[in-house]
Amino acid sequence: MTAALSRSEAWSLLALSSTCLGIFVNTFQGDGAPLIVSLAFSGLAYSVTYALIRWLGPTFIGAGLKGKDMSKAIKKEIPETMGAVAASIYLLILIAFIPFPFYKDIVAATSGGGNRDVVVQAAEVETGRFLHRFPHSKLSAYLSALLTLHTTTLLGITDDILDLRWRHKVLIPALASLPLLLVYYVDFGVTSIVIPRFLLPYIPNTSITNSESGLIHLGPLYYVYMAALSIFAPNSINILAGINGIEVGQSIVVAVLLMLNSSLYLIPFPGNPILGSSPPPREYPHPATDSHLFTLYLLLPFLGVSIALYTHNRYPARVFVGDTYCYFAGMVFAVVGILGHFSKTLLLLLIPQIINFLYSSPQLFKLIPCPRHRLPKYNARTNLLEPSVTEYPAERPPSNFQTMTLTALAKMHLLEIQIDPETNNIRSSTNFTILNLWLVWFGPMREDKLALGLLSMQTAFGLLGLFVRHRMALWIFSLDNRGFPGWGEGSAV
Repeated sequence: MTAALSRSEAWSLLALSSTCLGIFVNTFQGDGAPLIVSLAFSGLAYSVTYALIRWLGPTFIGAGLKGKDMSKAIKKEIPETMGAVAASIYLLILIAFIPFPFYKDIVAATSGGGNRDVVVQAAEVETGRFLHRFPHSKLSAYLSALLTLHTTTLLGITDDILDLRWRHKVLIPALASLPLLLVYYVDFGVTSIVIPRFLLPYIPNTSITNSESGLIHLGPLYYVYMAALSIFAPNSINILAGINGIEVGQSIVVAVLLMLNSSLYLIPFPGNPILGSSPPPREYPHPATDSHLFTLYLLLPFLGVSIALYTHNRYPARVFVGDTYCYFAGMVFAVVGILGHFSKTLLLLLIPQIINFLYSSPQLFKLIPCPRHRLPKYNARTNLLEPSVTEYPAERPPSNFQTMTLTALAKMHLLEIQIDPETNNIRSSTNFTILNLWLVWFGPMREDKLALGLLSMQTAFGLLGLFVRHRMALWIFSLDNRGFPGWGEGSAV
């Protein structure tokens, strides 16, 4: 990998950076326009990340942060842990962006609502500026997100350097999410969810349920759920990995879908005709507008650094992203899901990751032998990827339970097994990842085709999830928080 940018790359990045800086400076002529500033910062983040990945590649190799691409005929060493560059630029952009979402509030708090000639009374001098006008809760939410993402990025870098064992690191994201959960408890605190309408007649009114309003109150269990989400999201990206571009590609798809979901709350929209009746008038702007603007502020720069990283990591990869990017990306999704109050909607966009986790569970929990690496096997003769397998030595054949499980899954075409004709024992089975399962279903294929197939599936499942969430929710639930004002995601689907 060459460290120098080509002439066309250099001029393109310079033009993009100049445009973004011009947009950024122009926003000071109005009221700050934080969404436009975030978009400009995102373009700047792309340019800086793209250039730094190229420039720092030899430095990372010199520091020993390198790896061989096992799915290539020529297994040359390329820089690894480049996700740390993307994560670092992202965090710096978020820090630089802090004043802009609060531009109007800063002016109001420091100048008497924008009038810098206002006469300040003695009592106001003693008690400080107009601090009661400043949205400290929003600032605390933003800073808690930064703290959580810093901690998670540190975990990823530590894992890339020290190669931590899974059992040693799995719970750390839950600890990193504590600032988020504390802010959620203080500022929002809703722990109720909507009961499906077909269950309402069977649920009595108790201290934790209210069948009239269709709510069930989970209390502390809701915080356990959000902590579990903080564990699952980073690790789910890390589990669905192993081929060029798949970690960053799936993260870009999820980020775009989350931005689409938030955009539905920021623009006027017609009534939902699903039930065949005219819905009540809707309030605009939506009560959740601020929460979804917060989501866009976090996702736009994430998209910028991720696209820059993807251009280097897609097939044929010139860099590896490392565990740092997987943890960092997953925690970005957890942060926006929790503080944006749509943590359950997030799960609809992570269906492939949930399927991969459930499918991988027999190996993850050691019910089936699990090798150190489960990435698809490269066939140098055909230049195609094939399903990787776990071998069972003749002296240690699978147990009766394992044999029964593997045979049943093979009959359902969920894996392939090979039988030893002499002992009639299972000799090998394909590994339990949806990358290998895709190859079992569709046969050997080139690495870029496999990545494209998985990303297409991610997109299809995500769009289906959004359709179900926003167009079919009223079939099952009596409320849809996109169409009925006053209901937050903590009390909706």
